[in-house]
Amino acid sequence: MAIADLHGRRVLITGAASGIGRAATLAFARRGARIIAVDLNISALQTLKRDVETLGVACSIHAVDVSDAAAMQALAETVHARGGALDVLVNNAGIGYLGRFLDSDLEHWPRVLGVNVMGVVHGCRFFIPAMVAAGGARRVLIVSSSAGNYPAPTMAAYAASKGAVWSFAEVLKMELAGSGVGVTTICPGVIDTPIVHGRANIARSVTDEQIGRLQAYYREQGCAPERVAEDMVRAVREGGDIVLTGPYARIVHHARRVSLKLVRRLMIRSARRAGYL
Repeated sequence: MAIADLHGRRVLITGAASGIGRAATLAFARRGARIIAVDLNISALQTLKRDVETLGVACSIHAVDVSDAAAMQALAETVHARGGALDVLVNNAGIGYLGRFLDSDLEHWPRVLGVNVMGVVHGCRFFIPAMVAAGGARRVLIVSSSAGNYPAPTMAAYAASKGAVWSFAEVLKMELAGSGVGVTTICPGVIDTPIVHGRANIARSVTDEQIGRLQAYYREQGCAPERVAEDMVRAVREGGDIVLTGPYARIVHHARRVSLKLVRRLMIRSARRAGYL
């Protein structure tokens, strides 16, 4: 189920306009893949399209809300009508939320779960059937998080969503066994992306000083999204199962198998050092 040569392959990436999604889009484009970029930010998508086409490959852009089932079904119908089944589906779109559970509102929960969980569900439901029917080696990437392996404090909704995505990916791996469609779970660690910038996804109880310290922590301790993107490409070309990428991802994954209490202490210490606990 590995796809060694990506030249001419059709690759769809959600959340493509920034962060890991943008880096992944360009990484696949550099290998000659034909890009289908999905995001809500049409301006950023247009910039991305120009950057991809500069590399000499085709790129179509689609402003779609992945949490909207009808919109995702319509997108799938358009994509299939124009070129048939995808070769690679990258379910990357995601949003975060920072704030102690008891100090935060409940309004952000449907939004975080809608994008992070149902966005993945919609992508898989509307694109995988055609991939299976088309036959041949094809690959689905599902972006979870180290928070899906073990959560950090003050990230209740985000951690819950990524834990759900992790389990969903495992179910798909079993149900698609024997088909030509492989599933890879991507688990980034500390990555310096726009997900930690701005007030929209942060509880009012979190101070500006805490936000500044958190952003500094991600800049200093995190890695660039390009590292995750290269690991994504490698997973497609080699048929990877679980990709632990970026700082602390591998440590957290393996440490929890040794001692959950130890990981819990490490997470609390890390959150305090980062300044958001």
